[in-house]
Amino acid sequence: MPDLSQFPITQKWPAKNPDVIQLYAFPTPNGVKASIALEEMGLDYEPHLVTLSDSDVKSPEFLSLNPNNKIPAIIDPNGPDGPLGLWESGAILLYLAEKSGKFLGNTANEKAIVTQWLMFQMGGLGPMFGQMGFFYKFAGKDIDDPRPRERYRDEAIRLLGVLDGALDGKDWIAGDYSIADMAIAPWLNALNFYETRDVVGFDDLTNVPAYLDRFMARPAVDKAKNIPARPT
Repeated sequence: MPDLSQFPITQKWPAKNPDVIQLYAFPTPNGVKASIALEEMGLDYEPHLVTLSDSDVKSPEFLSLNPNNKIPAIIDPNGPDGPLGLWESGAILLYLAEKSGKFLGNTANEKAIVTQWLMFQMGGLGPMFGQMGFFYKFAGKDIDDPRPRERYRDEAIRLLGVLDGALDGKDWIAGDYSIADMAIAPWLNALNFYETRDVVGFDDLTNVPAYLDRFMARPAVDKAKNIPARPT
């Protein structure tokens, strides 16, 4: 049985089964990327609910694994060179795809294209949508200056246009279903939570709405979208 005592996070979130991947997350768009990947890849894992409160993400135990105090993070007790702690959702997706041999393409060219679209989400779609949500739904909505809202709205619209064009004639963004889709689609779904679907003209797009519907209809996605389960 692997010894996870080297990871202080296990003191606050004990592993019931230390033989499997330990997932520390909350069901936000970034959080469900990892749970969706684990479900799609059929990898055994144990989820731990890490709320977004300072008492969790800024606790010494969580910071010992992720000094950037963001979910998700994982521990793989069976890493390539022994137990491995890993954070950043994109890095986790790449690692799990390599580990499972799934959803990363079958050739070097395919892998490069999947990685390209994964980076599109990490560097563009996620940060811009998140900022737009802040200025439309959360504290930023009370700022009188309209320019921040307009900036992130316009950039979200632009990025959706890029995605819509790239999906023309395709079911999935990089050809076959891949970790790029697991990264992108949860952020598209977040537009409902941010109440900005109409703001960005989502339903007027040609290809993106059906793409999101296809994604959300996948059994693994339906199961993983609330893993770890939100507190009731």
